[in-house]
Amino acid sequence: MSTAHPLTGKGPARRAIAAVVLVPLLAALALWAFAWPAARTAPRDLPLGVAGPAAATAQVEEALRQHEGAFEIHRYDDEATARAAIEDRTVYGAVVVTAQGPELLTASAASPVVAQLLQQTVARQAAAGGAEVRTVDVVAAPAEDPRGAALGASVLPLALAGIAAGALVTLLGLRGIRAALTLAGAAALVGVVAATLAHTWLGVLTGDWWAEAAVLGLSTLAVGAAVAGCAALIGPSGIGLAAFTVMFLGNPFSGATSAPQMLPEPAGVIGQWLPPGAGTTLLRSVSFFDGAAATGPALTLTWWAALGLGAVLLGDVRKERGKSAGPSVEREPALAG
Repeated sequence: MSTAHPLTGKGPARRAIAAVVLVPLLAALALWAFAWPAARTAPRDLPLGVAGPAAATAQVEEALRQHEGAFEIHRYDDEATARAAIEDRTVYGAVVVTAQGPELLTASAASPVVAQLLQQTVARQAAAGGAEVRTVDVVAAPAEDPRGAALGASVLPLALAGIAAGALVTLLGLRGIRAALTLAGAAALVGVVAATLAHTWLGVLTGDWWAEAAVLGLSTLAVGAAVAGCAALIGPSGIGLAAFTVMFLGNPFSGATSAPQMLPEPAGVIGQWLPPGAGTTLLRSVSFFDGAAATGPALTLTWWAALGLGAVLLGDVRKERGKSAGPSVEREPALAG
């Protein structure tokens, strides 16, 4: 009697070998996805402003260019325009040349890691010239989360909530409009609960409460709709495909713990195309910068949600057409006879 597996057609020995090989490959892939960006964290075309008279800032710009490929220099006339650029999320910080000496403007709310990096870099250069740098945190991180640890830790739970919502809708057999409404309702509740915990209880978010809840809910919906949409189009294996993309690419490439420009290329760019990265960027904009530079990540999340829900509805239409075509095909031989 054959002992072949009914799905794979392989015997127990081959299945055991496959498991022995696949588990280390999966572990290696997980280590690559999570450890590689962390091990290669460094500035890459990081937007940085330089403000002051051209003659006075020339030396500062030359010193920054010695860090080849690290900074993308933006020039401003004075400190006021540099501050506005930071508040608009055009740059992460700015070096202002004044009569009293260099001044560094940072925004720890945008990224505590980047703010610390700029302090070390600029202070080191100023010390070489015999000057002392005064640092001003233009948009400071919340006192309850000065290192941004809580915000970075929120990426994984939201991703898991989205994956769980999409998987449950699929496994419970919900389809069409009912599935779409269930996903939207679950995401909305996740947004309310997450905002209550992060804003009201922990105090790590400081913007408009409803806007933050909407961002958290939209981030969850983008993931959940993608999972359910893939499953509706290609079957249960779509759950694994979408979950793999979110967990092994979206989560480690999100830049939540540092910044997209601190990740090795093209991880930072890919991360902003996926819901975890776009959701983190949008949450920072809404919570700390009054919605500055929110359009891009908001559109990214909206597209993911819309395409996922569209796939859910399309999958339902395809199944209905398959059912309606089935009986007619079965009746054809009888009619022909």
